[in-house]
Amino acid sequence: MTGQPAAPGGEVRQDDPRPGAATGRPLLPGQPGRPDVFTFGETMIALRGSGPLKLGGTMNVSIAGAESNVAIGLARLGHHVRWAGAVGEDEAGQLVLRTLRAEGVEISGATTEPGAPTGLLLFEPRLPEVTRVHYYRAGSAGSRLTAEVIQSAFSAAPPRVLHLTGITPSLSPTARSAARCALQLARDHGALVCLDVNFRARLWTAEEAADVLREWIPAVDVLIASDDELPLCLPDGGGRDGSPPPLPPQVVVADDSAATVATQARLLLDLGVGEIVVKLGAAGARAFTHSGSLHRPAKPVRAVDTVGAGDAFVAGYLSALLDGEGPAGRLERAVTTGAFAVASPGDWEGAPTRSELGLLGAPPGTVVR
Repeated sequence: MTGQPAAPGGEVRQDDPRPGAATGRPLLPGQPGRPDVFTFGETMIALRGSGPLKLGGTMNVSIAGAESNVAIGLARLGHHVRWAGAVGEDEAGQLVLRTLRAEGVEISGATTEPGAPTGLLLFEPRLPEVTRVHYYRAGSAGSRLTAEVIQSAFSAAPPRVLHLTGITPSLSPTARSAARCALQLARDHGALVCLDVNFRARLWTAEEAADVLREWIPAVDVLIASDDELPLCLPDGGGRDGSPPPLPPQVVVADDSAATVATQARLLLDLGVGEIVVKLGAAGARAFTHSGSLHRPAKPVRAVDTVGAGDAFVAGYLSALLDGEGPAGRLERAVTTGAFAVASPGDWEGAPTRSELGLLGAPPGTVVR
């Protein structure tokens, strides 16, 4: 996206070059047998309660995991996606693999761990728009992911894009090494690197996350984060006044937040990130490149379940990038797929197919026959 003048007001022109130009490295062309996207991480059994867990009641059984949510979203949009991860040698692990396979995600890189269980995730709705999440993943099979597994899965068929999240390195030292290995492999094979920060305070501290993310930033082509996660990626001394960015990100002052986000994005661009995509929730999203910035509002939908919306957003953004869309097209598809997730229960169940993307424009009461 370099070499294109910004439109008035700093907005990115919609005729920006094709993806990959921002980093000086073109997006690899598609090749038979090679995935468009490779991603990996822990996918767990997800139990969704109907109310406070201490009161009992019924629970719905599914699977959930940030990386596999993105993989499913991309597969439904027609892309070839490979997922790698470890599950237990148990019925829960079989459900994970069966579901991903049924959704069209390639799982040849998945492994089973006989000595560890598949992780568990409990969703507890407490208010119409407030859900508590409880993790049971310490010592799980997914946390035992190793660099050797990633080396084998990646090298078997190098992808066009490597998608990482900040969740996997929080699971264990071996999982962290696996992610670092994937970053090196991506550089060796010319794959673009997409990183979704996805900070989870229940898995590690902001300081621990910052130590890892700041090390990774020079290798990242597309950085996706919420506005309060950006400081985790900035180096010490990266603040506007020369001081370290504040930690944890939840305490970032909202005053003049748009200017703060723009400043932080410029710092990250200067560090070599090709583009920064900031998720703004109900306010939509904004993309920053060396050409300027571009905003897209969120699609108006009746909110049913916001869990998984960020992963759906990422799937839409990467899908449009793979299709050769510019920043405007990427944001448009991302806010569209994110809206589908918000309007449907579950982490990934509402992800649209390509033919369904236009349904959000239909007037209320429309019946498709």
